[in-house]
Amino acid sequence: MQSESIKHLSDLLDEGFSNAVECILQSEGRVIVSGIGKSAIIASKIAATLNSTGTPSIFMHAGDAIHGDLGTIQDKDTVICISKSGSTPEIKMLVPLIKRGNNKLIGMTGNPDSFLGQQADFVLNTFVEKEACPNNLAPTTSTTAQMVMGDALAICLLELKGFSSRDFAKYHPGGALGKRLYLRVADIVATNQKPQVDVDTDIKKVIVEISEKMLGVTAVLNNGLIVGVVTDGDIRRMLNKYDSINGLTAKDIMTSNPKTIATNVLAIKALELMQDNGISQLLAKDGNAYEGVVHLHNLINEGIL
Repeated sequence: MQSESIKHLSDLLDEGFSNAVECILQSEGRVIVSGIGKSAIIASKIAATLNSTGTPSIFMHAGDAIHGDLGTIQDKDTVICISKSGSTPEIKMLVPLIKRGNNKLIGMTGNPDSFLGQQADFVLNTFVEKEACPNNLAPTTSTTAQMVMGDALAICLLELKGFSSRDFAKYHPGGALGKRLYLRVADIVATNQKPQVDVDTDIKKVIVEISEKMLGVTAVLNNGLIVGVVTDGDIRRMLNKYDSINGLTAKDIMTSNPKTIATNVLAIKALELMQDNGISQLLAKDGNAYEGVVHLHNLINEGIL
């Protein structure tokens, strides 16, 4: 039932929706989103979605608005009022106060002929035939329709503003989503130790370097340039292959031409490269200069994986 109602919403999108989008887009103020009851919860979510996608917004509870919070609304703000019936006592009291302030009012209601629908400058029609509640009482399908309409509004504004993934990262710096968009290999490498040996380094010293730097790997350099890598796996294979390790050096057991990644690349790209090649470490470079190691565990700890 809910899925059918959501499909039907597309048939309700009309000039009111496009005008509401244009109104918010041209506004020099914020978007104030208000509602009562379950609609207030949806209003709070819509305000959060607008904020995270580049449209400054504030949630204002309709009940609190008529008891002192009306000052939230400033001169250039646009107000969205959400109400299934469009005729609750709080909405009937709030709407004239908003109109008195000359703010543009967008009504989101399941009844365009209601008090809210008639008073609003633009109407977002969220009509549903029936609630999912078997008694057709508890707000279920109607609140889902409100949320979908709010998402549609936010996405239209996002696209019209040219809001990019880089912009998204600015508003989500602390979460895993944000890290996927801004965290770079250089940020991770800077926190790790930098294991490295020369091509002629004795194998015992190679083992010590890998052990002390605790990344399961060491870069093998020749005149400062990466020529190979020795991993824990290479050490195990060496022990199976040789009865004595005396005289062995890094170049005898290293893997030549190892996978590398530039330090200015996003960390998510490092994860993709590891997954494509079935490895758990990458050597990081700045140009041709070896800068360190990025390990799969680093990406897990950062929440990228």
